[in-house]
Amino acid sequence: MSTLQAVPLDQVVDTAQYPLSELESAEGQAVVSRARRELSTLGCTVLPDFVRPSVRDALRQECSAIAPRAHFDVETVNVYNIAVDSALPENHPGRRTFQRGNAFVARDRIPADSLISRLYAHEVFQRFVARCFGLPELHELADPLSGLVLNVVAPGMEHPWHFDTNEFTVSMLTQQARSGGDFEYCPNIRSAHDERFDDVRDVLDGRGERLTRRLPLQPGDLQLFKGRYSLHRVSPVRGEIARHSAIFAYSERPGVIGSVARTRQLFGRVLPEHLTAEGRAVRSDRLLD
Repeated sequence: MSTLQAVPLDQVVDTAQYPLSELESAEGQAVVSRARRELSTLGCTVLPDFVRPSVRDALRQECSAIAPRAHFDVETVNVYNIAVDSALPENHPGRRTFQRGNAFVARDRIPADSLISRLYAHEVFQRFVARCFGLPELHELADPLSGLVLNVVAPGMEHPWHFDTNEFTVSMLTQQARSGGDFEYCPNIRSAHDERFDDVRDVLDGRGERLTRRLPLQPGDLQLFKGRYSLHRVSPVRGEIARHSAIFAYSERPGVIGSVARTRQLFGRVLPEHLTAEGRAVRSDRLLD
């Protein structure tokens, strides 16, 4: 049995600070209002100490035991996660390439009784996240691999600048690197209607200080982020300890499954569900990716 399997979620989450079951209370409304305000203005909000200090070490150990199941590969990528030999104009930011050496544990290799699995699937947690994003509801991804993942950035590796495919991301740091591994992002650097290639190029060329924020994160913090419109990265990890973070993927509509190419890139494999769903995706915008 997992160390955390028998622990009720209200003993895992600091419900005094974050009353997940009482969102209509004054305290609940204050938490949701702050999250919405920061997501609107900054594209990101952090709920510090979301997980109680008493269970953080058990959470770290649980995720550390899962981490060796990650698919690891070093790839040459660009910020849009499109083919690096795509036909793009001269000086286009998509021509800039990086080495990505992070790894992901797929959902089907994460025990269903783990804390991150229980939290991801918990209706009260989902309802809370939806309220923070200002959505009437949200849905777990139907994708059997990418709905819930553990991201592993090993010493010497990084997750270079990129945009997310989905509009919003929910994540939780479970193990901090000894040094490096900082989350950096450019709030709302683009919109659904404007790629703002010049600003993206400035960041990639090291001239984007005015556009970039560094976000201090601690294990147990919950991060809500609009990664579709905010360029972001995890800086190189230094020291002997890997950086681990759980990523909870939801969608505004049911039935979402990742593309074959993107799934193979992240996990080194695809399942029949990906092959069946290929070509049926409905895009919500016309961004490059």
